[in-house]
Amino acid sequence: MLLKIHDKNPQMRLIRKAVQVLSDGGIVVYPTDTAYGMGCDLFNKRGIEKIYEIKRRSRTQPFSFICADLSDISNYAVVTNYAYKIMKRLLPGPYTFILGASRLVPKILLPKRKEVGIRIPDHEVCLSLVREFGGPIISTTVRLPGEEILTDPEIIEERIGHSVDLVIDSGVLSPELSTVVSLLDDTPEIIREGKGDADVF
Repeated sequence: MLLKIHDKNPQMRLIRKAVQVLSDGGIVVYPTDTAYGMGCDLFNKRGIEKIYEIKRRSRTQPFSFICADLSDISNYAVVTNYAYKIMKRLLPGPYTFILGASRLVPKILLPKRKEVGIRIPDHEVCLSLVREFGGPIISTTVRLPGEEILTDPEIIEERIGHSVDLVIDSGVLSPELSTVVSLLDDTPEIIREGKGDADVF
């Protein structure tokens, strides 16, 4: 199902429709400030397994997830004063921060390491979705093995619509990835350079 939601002024009745899909255990494709993401409720083990299958991704590569705000992040990760200051300055934004995981993070996301990747994308639809849902949502770029990032929601619906429960259409996005930064041990380490400016570290 394709659901058109305005990228700057999301219609809340449509956001609530998408939230209902997540609450019912569904998988939703949604826009972020980088590319379209695919996700489900952080605690939906069956949904996470299905996303691994859709992407044909190894279970040793954990997914990151999006939170509504910094106080939400502190429920799922160990946030030092140093990490808090950096994230307060750069979020919402096109960064994924690697932090130590709290006990609330389900084991399916912690193959061997006790670390998590967390995002707060700077996109109104994405933020409205996670706020209205009231809990973290899995976030992985819509890209199939050996293919470019899919950026057009109509093509996404055509290619993987049968595997997911909802595709939110907020227009065609630029195919960019977030900048991934580890803040473990209060030592910033750039894991992947993307849209977020890495020079600030």
